[in-house]
Amino acid sequence: MFTTTTPYRSQNWHLTKPAARGRHGIVVSQSREAAEAGTAILEQGGNAADAAVAACFALAAVEPWNSGLGGIGFAVVLKAGETRAQVVDFGPVAPRRANPADYPLTGAMKKDLFTWPEVVGDRNIHGPLSFVTPSSVAGYAKLKEAFGSALPLADLLAPAIALAKRGLPADWYTTLKVASSASVLRLYEESARIYLPGGLPPVPPYQGSPGFMVLGELPATLERLAQAGLDDFYRGDIARRIAADIAAAGGVVDAQDLADCKAEIREAPSIAWRGSHLIHTAGGLTAAPTLERVIAGMADAPADGSGPSAAWFAQLSRVMRQAYRERLDGLGAATAAKEPGDTCTTHLTVVDRDGNLVTVTTTLLSSMGSRVVLPSTGVLMNNGMMWFDPRPGSANAIAPGARPLCNMCPVVVTPKDGGWPRLAAGSSGGRRILASVYQTLAWQLDFGMEAEATAHQPRIDVSGPDSTSADPRLPAETLATLEAAGPTALAEHAVLPINFACPNFIRVDRNGAEGSSDAASPWSAAVAARH
Repeated sequence: MFTTTTPYRSQNWHLTKPAARGRHGIVVSQSREAAEAGTAILEQGGNAADAAVAACFALAAVEPWNSGLGGIGFAVVLKAGETRAQVVDFGPVAPRRANPADYPLTGAMKKDLFTWPEVVGDRNIHGPLSFVTPSSVAGYAKLKEAFGSALPLADLLAPAIALAKRGLPADWYTTLKVASSASVLRLYEESARIYLPGGLPPVPPYQGSPGFMVLGELPATLERLAQAGLDDFYRGDIARRIAADIAAAGGVVDAQDLADCKAEIREAPSIAWRGSHLIHTAGGLTAAPTLERVIAGMADAPADGSGPSAAWFAQLSRVMRQAYRERLDGLGAATAAKEPGDTCTTHLTVVDRDGNLVTVTTTLLSSMGSRVVLPSTGVLMNNGMMWFDPRPGSANAIAPGARPLCNMCPVVVTPKDGGWPRLAAGSSGGRRILASVYQTLAWQLDFGMEAEATAHQPRIDVSGPDSTSADPRLPAETLATLEAAGPTALAEHAVLPINFACPNFIRVDRNGAEGSSDAASPWSAAVAARH
């Protein structure tokens, strides 16, 4: 009998995505072109850090809604032959003139990426007062300086410059991503000029090539960085242009914030996994403390070669809901919510022929961040102020130079005995990141899944203490057991709405490496270097 009570499905297909395998290095990214930019650097003799930097800059040109020069992030690096990883921390920092009084409350609650009290004019969500100091370029500079080879910076930026000059592909996915932010992009002159030609999102022709969109002054800015060095972003001509544009727009990030911006290197905190492996994390106010709580809670979960059982999923659901309750109560975030907004993080993972591993999560926070493109540089700015609870005096409150709680979770895995295999992984997707990273690790460490099986295994998501989302492709027994364990809703793993995070990973052993990306991400790919 026909009924409309069955959950709607937007994708009536079975998606698969190939893994990449090789001995000369692999780059996995949510953009195939960025992954290809990274592998081109590996083939020129660069190492994993060089390839990661090249791919990150390329992402500014080909995936602008997820990351870019105006963003922030974290990287975890494990050198070949070493057993302790290091963190490159270029996480979010509020500007020194951040003032809670600039964010008056309306008295209502706002359900965007987070359930915060609503701010007048949504000025913590978009516009010039939503910026935190853009630290991505500082992070990429530190990654190159501390871990890169002697390959010149200009070589690393060459792929990004070429892609920026060609422009962003104006295909169906670009239409989808731009349209989801169009109602706010139209409020900002340069953003509207670039992304809303004729006042509407770009639409590819019905047949033929989609064409390309040059993202304002971004090509010239990348060329300037290649010639003058990355420090120019913070203390040179580009810095002056950024500061002038922000001041003209009414923002408070200024030349001093840029000059003071630094990426830090520190030893990566590690978490024991069932006594057999160490999970090296970014630590701090990332998702790492909550990941540690989940790993501890799942230490006695049933795990064998037959795959995750219904009981295993039910235990994960309970453990994750409790872990989020502790995170949100103890680490300063407000009440969790379903995330109706479009998260904007990206993740990439790299290994080179020598076995050096780099895993980078970088973000603008919301899709297209603040939605403000700075006209003099083409830099799309983050909206990192939304990470803060706008209520004065809260544990995660807005304050000058403060660092907020965020959800990024790049990880590297080493066997406790120092042997093989080694893994690097991470994900995009806001509060959904944690569940996807844990399950990506569990599929391989506990259940022995190969790369392609790991990438295609249906998952659950827990983004807060109150409920669980389950992929309807899971077995009926698993879905029933999850429902018995607590409130559970079916959620399709689709392109949009984004109900699950988008993980990618690389696994390395004596025979080489294999990597894979999330099957539901249209542009994502794992690309192996050819030589």
